[in-house]
Amino acid sequence: MSDTAASTHRKGPYAWTMSKVRGMYDWVLHWADTPYGLWALVVLAFAESSFFPIPPDVLLIALATGLPKKSFKFALYCSIASLLGGILGYGIGHFLWYSGDQYSDLAQWFFNYIPGFTPTRFTAVGDLYQQYNFWVVFTAGFTPIPYKLITITAGVFSINFAMFVLASVVGRSARFFLVGGLIYFFGEPIKSWIDRWFNLLVWVFTALLILGFVVIKYVM
Repeated sequence: MSDTAASTHRKGPYAWTMSKVRGMYDWVLHWADTPYGLWALVVLAFAESSFFPIPPDVLLIALATGLPKKSFKFALYCSIASLLGGILGYGIGHFLWYSGDQYSDLAQWFFNYIPGFTPTRFTAVGDLYQQYNFWVVFTAGFTPIPYKLITITAGVFSINFAMFVLASVVGRSARFFLVGGLIYFFGEPIKSWIDRWFNLLVWVFTALLILGFVVIKYVM
């Protein structure tokens, strides 16, 4: 660990987490300045739905503000990739989560390295599915609650697959097309506003991401 990282870590786990997440955000954002921005968005949206911690919105905003007329194209690619990643997450939960009666090595890896994944929270999410079903998936797709936790648990608890896909399509598309639509219709004014406040927005996204894990930790 570098001296800077060690100093941040000594200030407390929250500051250390914010520092690590911000570093990942910076890495994600740099793709917007490369010829591979769209494909980076696709890979990010796909990965975030099953294991990667950074939501694709920040790269979606960066790409859309650079090319406002392509905002809906970026939102569409982001929605499709996120849905496919969610289906992968469902498959991980349904087919790979258990080895006999025990958690598989893959499940243990998620418990050890992916924030928000614990056996207790999986049981809590299972209870939520019994009551709310569609709305659990939709809410996770649209809000900062980590979508990956919901996609995998949906597979673990064998939630109706058609319902899962429908809720994911609605939740994820509503989220990404809302971002794309704002930039497309308001164009230069909102682009100027985002350019001015983009660093603050990155921190807001970071805080919302951490808030999502806090909700998982203390509510579920």
